[in-house]
Amino acid sequence: MERGHRWAGLVKGVALCAAVAAAGMLVLRAGAAVDGLDGSPAAPAGPDPAPVAAGAVPDPGRVVQIIAHPDDDLYFMNPDLRYSISAGHPVTSVYLTAGEADGVNATPSKGAGTAPDKPAYAEARQNGIRAAYAKMATGDRSSAWNRTVVPTKGGGHAEVDVLVANPRVNLVWLQLREAGHGYADVPDSLHGLWDGKVARLESMLSSGTPVTQRFAYSKDQVVQTLVGVLEQYTPTTVRFQDPTPGRYPDTRQYADHQDHIYGARFVQMATAVYAKDVKDRPHFAVQNYVGYFNSSLPSALDPQEAKEKLDSLDTYAWLDRQNHCGSPAGCGDLKVSDHPAGNRWTDSINYARGTGTNWLTSDKDHGLWAFKVLDGQVAVWHRPGPVGPWRGPDLLPGTGMDPGASAVTLKDGRIAVFGTRTSFGARPADYRREVVYTVQKTPGADGFGEWHSLGTPEPADEAWTSDISAPAVSVDGAGQLAAYVRDGASSLRGRVQQADGGWGPWEKHGGEDLHGAPVTATDGSGRRVVLSATSRTVVGWAQPKPGAPLGRVTATGLPDTTLPLTAEGREGGVRLWFRKPGSGNVRTALMTADGGLRVNHMTDLGGLNGFGSVTASGHVLAGRTAGGQLGAEVGPGRPWGRSPLMFVGAPSSTMTGKNMVSLAVVGLDARLYVTSSTDAPDAYLAPWQPVGPRNAAP
Repeated sequence: MERGHRWAGLVKGVALCAAVAAAGMLVLRAGAAVDGLDGSPAAPAGPDPAPVAAGAVPDPGRVVQIIAHPDDDLYFMNPDLRYSISAGHPVTSVYLTAGEADGVNATPSKGAGTAPDKPAYAEARQNGIRAAYAKMATGDRSSAWNRTVVPTKGGGHAEVDVLVANPRVNLVWLQLREAGHGYADVPDSLHGLWDGKVARLESMLSSGTPVTQRFAYSKDQVVQTLVGVLEQYTPTTVRFQDPTPGRYPDTRQYADHQDHIYGARFVQMATAVYAKDVKDRPHFAVQNYVGYFNSSLPSALDPQEAKEKLDSLDTYAWLDRQNHCGSPAGCGDLKVSDHPAGNRWTDSINYARGTGTNWLTSDKDHGLWAFKVLDGQVAVWHRPGPVGPWRGPDLLPGTGMDPGASAVTLKDGRIAVFGTRTSFGARPADYRREVVYTVQKTPGADGFGEWHSLGTPEPADEAWTSDISAPAVSVDGAGQLAAYVRDGASSLRGRVQQADGGWGPWEKHGGEDLHGAPVTATDGSGRRVVLSATSRTVVGWAQPKPGAPLGRVTATGLPDTTLPLTAEGREGGVRLWFRKPGSGNVRTALMTADGGLRVNHMTDLGGLNGFGSVTASGHVLAGRTAGGQLGAEVGPGRPWGRSPLMFVGAPSSTMTGKNMVSLAVVGLDARLYVTSSTDAPDAYLAPWQPVGPRNAAP
């Protein structure tokens, strides 16, 4: 391992179009040609577009998604991937491993009679990916690609493919060896490299790649290679898999493939290095995705969305067996052709982090505060008063923050911001996630104090892969602050702040089969209610009175629901919003705690067949729709409207004063967008306003 060495740049050049000679090829960044990734001067990118007008489609931003295997993007990041391509966002997908498996490109029934050929199988998977992307981007799976060899910042070589008909779509093949097994001890793997069981991980070159020179990477070289990719493409949104997916409680095996986990940890480390060492770049947000465990959760997509997702997998699986790619290795992955949907993976998409909707809040002066994680730090945007000028994003000191932040107003009017933080130690076992929080120095002030750690209920990373949820935080009627997480054993844990400002221990509150992040709010009597989804229903806890310990876990009797949940105190109880599985419709139920936690009624509110978090304040309800844009309902019975905004994570809303609702998202350009509406029956949303400077590449 050679830490601190500045390796040669990632790219000397990549093709823009087939007619360009290889020696003069260029790489595409956000639709503009630039020179290589080795630090050579960039070609002029042309003038920036005009500032975003109110109500107009925002700067599309630039998306880089980094995945372990060819097909992880199609199974676990779609339909987000398809939405981004359809909307014209520059999208680059980076594949860490060759995905060579056992080298047999055949259905299970024919596998025994097919000779293994790892380079050929890796090529077939690449061909399937190119076909799937080409079809998503152009409608023609045979649309041509320019394929180029480029040197990497880690000292090896990569293949970079540019779609000729839509050069905003790029594929980067790093071609490292895969583990070949989901959880077994395989030293020659990303897991083994991370843990130091091997000093270097070798390449596995596909039979069709233009890369001919073999190489091997140390742990640091993998990180530097990924930093080089980020330097070139200057993403505003980085997508990767879940670095802490937990284990199955019965077998204690990983709940996801080890390549997914440790590939994500390499990306996590690379984004931290990129944020620290690369100065002339735009801000970036991160989105993490649930992997294999989607098969154990209710279906998040409506039938049409699931069908379109499956269509991409059908293309990748090479169902027609026609040699449209002109390769003897095959034009797709026959291993999955018997069942391209996988283990119900095409029915769902779930974000592993960043699903909370409590990151926008208002103060007593009707000012607005927004808190999201950019560049691994909590970013703050602030508007003083109801009509003051916005400022931000200002990054709070302290790095390593995971996607997602939650804000809560304390009894004295100060705002506290909670999240989780990841740290990397000298040893692999030092990998750690913990709950942290910071508190505003005085009510309304721009300054926040240092970060305080509440630690973690997990004893060590090896136990449950540091699998804790984002904290759910609320202040009860007695002014008592509490934070709750779902732990790696899928139960609820919580800490309560004492009168002297100290915190009690992590208490066990029970529950089983909990998934996603819990939510919490207080009812009209100031009692704290905590709710969590399971794979079959929703369970909850409630205080018997403010200041009292949390009661026992209670079954609500609600039907199964997709992740995540949203809760807000209103109507004397706590209202819960969630989505109907296999539909995307929004449902709501009022939870009351008089005489024990119970559901008063459940109502189906309809929607635009989306997925993920919904936010609710006053009469406004908003969430992601089919197509990836933001949909909103501005009153019961009113038709849902669709905005042009595509965004990262979850929307957030808050009451500003007594009769105004404010709504915000962070776009794929990592820029804050806000709108508002009066809290009235005939209300409408004002035009969206971007906050702060355009987040463009330098």
